[in-house]
Amino acid sequence: MALRLYNTLSLLTEEFQPADGKTVRMYSCGPTVYNFAHIGNLRTFTFNDTLRRWLQYRGFALHHVMNITDVEDKIIRKSMELGVPMGEYTQKYEKFFLEDMATLRLQQPEQIVRATEHIPEMVELIETLTSKGFTYESDGSVYYRISQFPEYGKLSHSDFSGIQAGARVDNDEYEKESARDFVLWKSRKGEEPAWEAPFGCGRPGWHIECSAMAMKYLGATLDIHTGGVDLAFPHHENEIAQSEGATGKPFARFWIHCEHLNVDMQKMSKSVGNIYTLRELMEMGHTPEALRFLLMSVPYRKKLNFTLESLKGAQTSIERLRNYELRLKTDHLAPGTNEQITELAAKALAKFEESMDDDLNTAEALAAVYEFVRETNSLMDQGAFLEGNRAAALDLLARFDSLFDVLQATRTEDGLDDAAIEALIAERTAAKKAKNFGRSDEIRSQLLEAGVTIEDTKDGVRWKRK
Repeated sequence: MALRLYNTLSLLTEEFQPADGKTVRMYSCGPTVYNFAHIGNLRTFTFNDTLRRWLQYRGFALHHVMNITDVEDKIIRKSMELGVPMGEYTQKYEKFFLEDMATLRLQQPEQIVRATEHIPEMVELIETLTSKGFTYESDGSVYYRISQFPEYGKLSHSDFSGIQAGARVDNDEYEKESARDFVLWKSRKGEEPAWEAPFGCGRPGWHIECSAMAMKYLGATLDIHTGGVDLAFPHHENEIAQSEGATGKPFARFWIHCEHLNVDMQKMSKSVGNIYTLRELMEMGHTPEALRFLLMSVPYRKKLNFTLESLKGAQTSIERLRNYELRLKTDHLAPGTNEQITELAAKALAKFEESMDDDLNTAEALAAVYEFVRETNSLMDQGAFLEGNRAAALDLLARFDSLFDVLQATRTEDGLDDAAIEALIAERTAAKKAKNFGRSDEIRSQLLEAGVTIEDTKDGVRWKRK
């Protein structure tokens, strides 16, 4: 079954292949680094990771570029309020964002690019648009004249034919109902950061940043452009107008947008007080794997309702899988192969792959794995799971975890990774055999303090993190 992805541009689920058949040229709108990323932001970046991993699973190479927006209205306002140089202010939050990515096990794109390091490319793109009649100047700023781009609105599927001529907007973000000429270059105001350009001292608008950086590294036509659904208009619509106005070529073949995340059935907002960051959730005792699992468990085009109870449920689901994996690795199994289980494993893997190929249907993919775990756990209890079935079951789990990446627990604050835990358990087993029960109890207590519980079974010691 070929990989099929929903394309916002066509409103169709289409078969995907990179243009050259080998390397996917993908651009993702990255963070605006003026604060900590919240779990709504992290849902979009987790979706990017899911897409990346599945493209790799299907054998494609990746040239994935993500931007860091480090000059923009909110950044300038915040840094000036605090009296901190803009670069110093954004570096701090960029560092926090990259740390959160690593904690959530999100693969880094092949290139992470900063807006402030690409001002010359933005100036050049504005000059190209000017030479083709797409721009005009007013009060020292340069604007894009959207009436010169007849296809404006094709991504958001809106009819802007009746737009008010000459209405323009200086803000980087504006209401979805409003189609207005947008700013490409803002004239300097007061002491805000600025750069010299042929059309005056100022700074780029938000939209021109992504067009310039995407085309510099990926060429005139991308295979995939991703982002949150809130960016489709105006940001991505404006990117198309800029890029296609300059090159005359399609800007991106596939536009893929991730839906919003609500908290307790409400939109996240400061006034409601329902905005969570990864760091806050971890301080509450939740694991990054639980958040990663929860964010991936609902298909990316469906709204996800986040609750603390659903986060606890995600952790329970992970523990079921970890316990099953431990049982697979440690149980003593009778020799032979049960063909029924061989067929179950093949069926589960096929369903897992078919679901992911169907526009990254993570919910169906999870269901296929959990059904296999439920059935084969029961067969293990009956003694019907045989040694010859172990490899296929472990292979299914490994394939699942190459995508979901939740089976390995995060290292604890005590520094006990899985290898260290196994070493302590081996030492405890040796101490018990030597009847050194004092040392055995000390190790059990040490593990408990580190959040690790152990269980002595007839097949050996099993352990899990709380």
